[in-house]
Amino acid sequence: MLGAIAGDIIGSVHEGAGTKTRDFPLFTPESTFTDDTVLSVAVAEVLLEGGDFAEAFHDYYHRYPEAGFGGHFRQWAMSDDRRPYHSLANGSAMRVSPVGFAAASLDEALTLARRSAEVTHDHPEGIRGAQAVAAVIFLARQGASRLEILTEIEELFDYDLSPCLEDIRPGYRFDVTCRGSVPQAIIAFLEADGVEEAIRNAVSLGGDADTLACMAGGMAEAFHGGVPAPIAEETLARLDPDLRAVVEAFRARHRLD
Repeated sequence: MLGAIAGDIIGSVHEGAGTKTRDFPLFTPESTFTDDTVLSVAVAEVLLEGGDFAEAFHDYYHRYPEAGFGGHFRQWAMSDDRRPYHSLANGSAMRVSPVGFAAASLDEALTLARRSAEVTHDHPEGIRGAQAVAAVIFLARQGASRLEILTEIEELFDYDLSPCLEDIRPGYRFDVTCRGSVPQAIIAFLEADGVEEAIRNAVSLGGDADTLACMAGGMAEAFHGGVPAPIAEETLARLDPDLRAVVEAFRARHRLD
């Protein structure tokens, strides 16, 4: 999950900027974690300690209310009503990376991804997006090739992964739906030779930069067997002690160091 958090932090300064290049500083003084990281850590904590995803998301929202949460999530988290709000947005997919690293089988990855998604994003597309990201990470951990991952994801989720980034980038715009961002993040990962390149690819689309990079970074970490030390160190240094403790416990449990 550290690759996902790195993508979120690196992408944070490009959110809404329409960046269309891969040539930018990885970290700036303003680079910071957002709700993508906060909720990914919440998922990791539930996987580590048990508990309820909805309760964890409420708890983490109130601990980090200024992390940039979306309006619908904010309303849900500030309410006593725990019913989902039928979202098809990519909030379900941005937080799911720990599931792909923790699952012992593809079926378990899909089941846990559904559970983590449907407490808020119970629209079929919201669930599909979370499951697709978790499935890519699980398959990558098992040593699947890029072609095997592409084929499996297209068959399971009816995503078209045939366009290349060069074709997508010129006309791509900010899109927070799962259908309009998860396939693009997967392609950004598939065209990369490492975690850094996957994050740069995702940001360069000029869309929902932190979330695209979060998804692509998590997938790339699984495929390439880790996060380069300079990126990992800088990423961990930008987390507060509470978030960092959960990340380090999760990485130790699943031998991700």
